[in-house]
Amino acid sequence: MRRLLTLSCGLLFLAACAPAPARPQSASRPAAVAPADPSFRAAFASEGVAWVAGGRACVARAPSYRAVCPRLPPAVDVGWNGGDAWAAIPGLGAVITLDRAAQTVAVGRVVALSSNRAYREDGTAVTYAGAAARGVIGAPAAALTGGDGQDYVLLGGQLLRVGDGVVLERGAGPYLQRTPTGAKSADVPGTVSDFGSYRLVNGELQRLDAAGGVVGRVPHGPGRIGLVGGDVVTVSPQGQVRVFGLDLRER
Repeated sequence: MRRLLTLSCGLLFLAACAPAPARPQSASRPAAVAPADPSFRAAFASEGVAWVAGGRACVARAPSYRAVCPRLPPAVDVGWNGGDAWAAIPGLGAVITLDRAAQTVAVGRVVALSSNRAYREDGTAVTYAGAAARGVIGAPAAALTGGDGQDYVLLGGQLLRVGDGVVLERGAGPYLQRTPTGAKSADVPGTVSDFGSYRLVNGELQRLDAAGGVVGRVPHGPGRIGLVGGDVVTVSPQGQVRVFGLDLRER
């Protein structure tokens, strides 16, 4: 009996000395790293936004942002080049324009588009004119032309600069974000500019200052985000396009 009493007192003492549970993270931080949905991608340029969701590719040009979704075979990615919005159609082995003058370029089975190149399943690349271009080894999960005009890809959990093959990040996040000097990976959709950065996280569209502090926020569901001229533009998987000023006032 004495032994049991001693053991009970010892357990109570240990419980009293146990550290308190950690406080929950601030709401301004991502709650978790969500994998990027490979069937939902978007590309932004000064002309507007293009996106693909569930194989359906669309484009919405500034300033009206009226969506145009031509009838095409299933697409896997979209990109802007020469003022045109393009969709990658693996079933046809081609990239096709989404509006304006109809153009089709045979490029093979493409899995990712940037503003410069179309990347095939094996990582080889071609331009939008169909000319061979520098690629990578293996199928990129995503491709982006950065603010410096160079291409960046997510490949095998790493961020690579295509021009010289340099690995910039290991254990990269699932999203590519354009920056004024290039690109970076991130855990959530976002974009970086000279006057602040923006991201979609925890049910909000947030504006961050240079130090990473949240200086503005508005309620917002899941989507993709980018800059179209002086507009902060978002698009949802359902195709809802929303337009904000740099101060997050919706237009």
